[in-house]
Amino acid sequence: MTEKTVNLDDSVLAETSTATDKRRVLLVFAGLLVAMLLSSLDQTIFSTALPTIVGELDGVNHMLWVTTGYLVAATIMMPIYGKLGDLIGRKGLFIGALSVFVLGSIVGGAAQDMTWLIIGRTVQGIGGGGLMILSQAIIADVVPVRERSKYMGVMGAVFGISSIAGPLLGGWFTESVGWRWAFWINVPLGLIAIALAAVFLKLPRHSVRVRFDVWGTLTMAVAVTSIILVASWGGTEYDWNSPTILWLIATAVIFAALFVLAEYKAAEPIIPLSLFRSRNFVLATSAGLFIGVAMFGTLAYLPTYLQMVTGVNATVSGFMMLPMIAGLMASAITTGFLASKTGRYKWMPIASMIVIAVGLWLLSTLTVDTPLWVLMSYLFVIGAGIGLSMQILILVVQNSFPDSQVGTATASNNFFREIGASLGGAVVGAIFTSRLTELLTERMTAGTGTGDANSFTPAAVNALPDQVREVIVGAYNDALTPVFAMLIPMVLAGLVIVAFIKEVPLRSTLETGTQEPEGADSALQEVPPAAADGASGTEGLLPAASPRGSASGVPD
Repeated sequence: MTEKTVNLDDSVLAETSTATDKRRVLLVFAGLLVAMLLSSLDQTIFSTALPTIVGELDGVNHMLWVTTGYLVAATIMMPIYGKLGDLIGRKGLFIGALSVFVLGSIVGGAAQDMTWLIIGRTVQGIGGGGLMILSQAIIADVVPVRERSKYMGVMGAVFGISSIAGPLLGGWFTESVGWRWAFWINVPLGLIAIALAAVFLKLPRHSVRVRFDVWGTLTMAVAVTSIILVASWGGTEYDWNSPTILWLIATAVIFAALFVLAEYKAAEPIIPLSLFRSRNFVLATSAGLFIGVAMFGTLAYLPTYLQMVTGVNATVSGFMMLPMIAGLMASAITTGFLASKTGRYKWMPIASMIVIAVGLWLLSTLTVDTPLWVLMSYLFVIGAGIGLSMQILILVVQNSFPDSQVGTATASNNFFREIGASLGGAVVGAIFTSRLTELLTERMTAGTGTGDANSFTPAAVNALPDQVREVIVGAYNDALTPVFAMLIPMVLAGLVIVAFIKEVPLRSTLETGTQEPEGADSALQEVPPAAADGASGTEGLLPAASPRGSASGVPD
């Protein structure tokens, strides 16, 4: 009788402990979702508010830096946060990144001129670069890979929502309470995320002597800045063959080569070259780059297309993109749960590339007479395709390395995806604007009295005579739809790439030791919990030092 009572008590205690752990994980996850939402929203929230902001602050000539300052700072900081998180632990970095982001929001919200606005946005980027990376890596500290897929699916859905919600919120704030609330709203949300992390986030403390990769950071910063400026300025501020753009391209190439050399020699490289020994890392990162181009190429120019062709305003065109986000959310959450339940995931990125290709082909068939419900159904298709693999590919990367290196691997994957999306968006934009200019020049007859084509706005086009308006609308349609078809070969190349991903079983326990990364001919083996040196359960990993003091677990 006594023995049965003891066993019953032990069972109740075990169930209570499990329920407590789940509640803690869910509360931590809530804070991580808020952080991801803040970071991703601030990449797009000022797109609709910028004309009003620069008008009030008298800074049209500095308008580009409001978005570029954030993007440059965030991209540079991604691999730094990832590496430092692996070395010294993520809780302090996460709270620090949130604090910096909130500080930048306060500076931006209180700005009285463009200089302080740009400073605020740059400070936001310094913090924002860590929010998404650390959120994805912190989940790896508390949830095993197989269970993690459910959480990653929800994270992917939040990222998709913010891509559309950003411009909508920016427009609503500008037209109602004022554009400064695009900054002020971050303060209470950031403080909530900080409180949740401080109270509920329990992670191991790392005691590793950090040898910061100074030369790698400096060369990477110059290369990234040059690449993003090329993507931002090329074809808009400067001609593609202008000395400024050519000089920036040369600078990017030279410093990218110097960065590789610095990483080869560094004791603690921020992007270890050993990552590229993993076949799945290379394949998943390349595929993510292609998906990023398709996603941001579509998001960047379809709202303008919708405004010009259907005559709606900016806010309504944003709402018309909701089917794309609905498709992304549905597929991202579903695939996350399926991967967790079955452990099978390779089919997801393969299906993703096929569905994205079909979606792009459907968009390439649009005409000015296409019914609106048909267009929106096409958007749902391409959104569903993106959601099928957006977070699964990150999971593939995380599953290819020991948990002690998951921050570096995740940050590197996001870093290259961000660079690819920036360049891809620039190329898509260059092709679109070049074709649009050419078509308008060919079709607009002299003496129409319509003014400069560069000054066309949806409202101005709607006010034109029907004959002239039809010419302009037709030019927009014929300039953009072929660009979607041009992206299909790139997506098909992505299909070939993901076909070679090796389906390594998703680990169902948190690791307690270091491993070699998965390679072309070897699969990761799970390390039993008994191998831990004082680590336990959901508390994550302490990085083990390599002979050179590296926490990577892989010789350089």
